[in-house]
Amino acid sequence: MIVDLHMHSTASDGVLAPAALMRCAADAGIGMLALTDHDSLDGLDESRAAAIAAGMHWISGVELSVQWQGVSLHVLGYAFDTGSTVLREALAGVQQGRWQRAQQIDERLAAKRMPGALEGACAMQVAAGGDARQPPGRPHFADWMVEAGYVRDRAEAFRKWLGAGKLGDIRQHWPTLEQGVAWLRGSGGIAVLAHPCQYNLTRSRLRRLLRDLVAAGGQGIEVVNGNQPPEQVAYLGKLCVEFGLLASCGSDFHQPGSPWAALGRMTTMPADCQPIWQRWIGQSATISA
Repeated sequence: MIVDLHMHSTASDGVLAPAALMRCAADAGIGMLALTDHDSLDGLDESRAAAIAAGMHWISGVELSVQWQGVSLHVLGYAFDTGSTVLREALAGVQQGRWQRAQQIDERLAAKRMPGALEGACAMQVAAGGDARQPPGRPHFADWMVEAGYVRDRAEAFRKWLGAGKLGDIRQHWPTLEQGVAWLRGSGGIAVLAHPCQYNLTRSRLRRLLRDLVAAGGQGIEVVNGNQPPEQVAYLGKLCVEFGLLASCGSDFHQPGSPWAALGRMTTMPADCQPIWQRWIGQSATISA
């Protein structure tokens, strides 16, 4: 069975509506999945209905923005109660922080002679089928920068302006790692560190992060993220075993046509890892807690 536990819809920065995304996932042969939009549960009801109709095992999911020792991180939450007041109230605060971040990015780009960024990013979000009520993400700012002629492509926008340590890397609005994990655990869910190799941490600092994750109640790491280099997957697999963590995998799909993040297509997970989805196999396809 193909398992894909990391993907995005128009409820955050993906380009497909939740139901359309589920249909594409079914066409890709995926048997179990989770929609993990950034700091949003808005697409879950639609995705659940479409996934069940297509005969797939659906797991509730979210990708929560947090900070740890001055670094912006993402924590994937799985199998939580989608009606949890604790989680929904917490995410409402994070969404407000996302709007504040968008406004700050707009101000910083304007100071670099790139005015109108927020309006442009919102327009790009709507053009891609996104919800105008949601705050635009950095990919939307990147797409606007491309259209406005400030950069050649999205990769250049992140490399020069929006990526880690750059002008658009604003993290003060995010909760701490400990807070994020507590919200997910308090909602009956499981907390998993997303794509550990994307934070540019040294190996010793990554190990410190994993120790703090475990101390906070985190239970897993995303060992496989899309078509990740096999050597990275092997290293993360060793860390997963060493720290006694569950292993997750996901394509991190945002849009069709991306060879790095195609639905259901991922580097093979090391055989000695304990897959997180083993606890859900055999249960109802309507799992949400």
